Amino acid sequence: MQIGSIKFPDKPLFLAPMEDVTDPAFRLLCKRYGADMLYTEFVSSEALIRNVNRTTQKLTIYPEERPIGIQIYGHDPDSMVEAAKIAAEAEPDLIDINFGCPVKKIAGKGAGAGLLKDIPRMLEITANVVKAVDLPVTVKTRLGWDEESKIIVDLAEQLQDCGIAALTLHGRTRSQMYKGEADWMLIGEVKNNPRMHIPIIGNGDVTTAERAKECFEKYGVDGVMIGRGTIGRPWFFAEVKHYFQTGELIDALDFYQQKEVLKEHIISSIRWLDIDENTEIESVQNQRLKGIIHSRRHLAATPVFIGIPNFKETRIKMLRAETLNELFEIIDGVEAPQSII
Repeated sequence: MQIGSIKFPDKPLFLAPMEDVTDPAFRLLCKRYGADMLYTEFVSSEALIRNVNRTTQKLTIYPEERPIGIQIYGHDPDSMVEAAKIAAEAEPDLIDINFGCPVKKIAGKGAGAGLLKDIPRMLEITANVVKAVDLPVTVKTRLGWDEESKIIVDLAEQLQDCGIAALTLHGRTRSQMYKGEADWMLIGEVKNNPRMHIPIIGNGDVTTAERAKECFEKYGVDGVMIGRGTIGRPWFFAEVKHYFQTGELIDALDFYQQKEVLKEHIISSIRWLDIDENTEIESVQNQRLKGIIHSRRHLAATPVFIGIPNFKETRIKMLRAETLNELFEIIDGVEAPQSII
């Protein structure tokens, strides 16, 4: 599989772009454990043009992350073109356009999945962005707006005609949000359409290694993108790749190694959001830090602590901890479930 000049191994795994998740701290861990393609958090075209600091910070890319794409979203064609040009100056490997985000504050304003209700504008944005930058341009979208408008088979051809280099499909409509099961049959229909010649990446409900393998073998996709299944579990990529190679299901890391990765991620988040590279982490371990609050989503979602009896109270304390000292004391004090000792 190839996107532009980017060549991928057999059965490549992509980390989905996720707001407040796929910052460099998390991306670098996913890369370490086998993610073949990374994406930034999604970037607002309007905020990028206005040079909003939090938005421009999302353009930060480290050499060891490559290949990596910057994902942009918006509803105005001119703003999207200008944003794509600014994003291209950060030298990503590709520009991805978000036509799939279902949340109200984005889709309700006609961006993200909201453009599934305005296909002419979606195509105008796509074609104009492709013409505006010298990088490969890709698109991520959904099957349609709702159950009555699953238009993706025809829409995929139209997007391809705009010149995109690859298409990622989340197997739900906007109306479904993240509920119900992802429809991989329809993703497979797009992939197996003889008129499609660009790579098709499938996305949705890939939370086990067996499911990842099935998506490649049953539906024929060129790549699998994994999102929520990686939150609090960046080593999941290593487990999937091991299964591809051997047919064996393994835990890539044992319980105590997983805890150390969670702690490493928290420290990396603090370095990303709170302190510069020259500041010793020990000097801030008793301070209330943005990186700790930012890490709560990963701690809440991680499967590391599943199976530990009477863990609810400890979990609440962990998610309420405000200092690094307090949080690490709680994590260090959690022993492995009896079932895996």
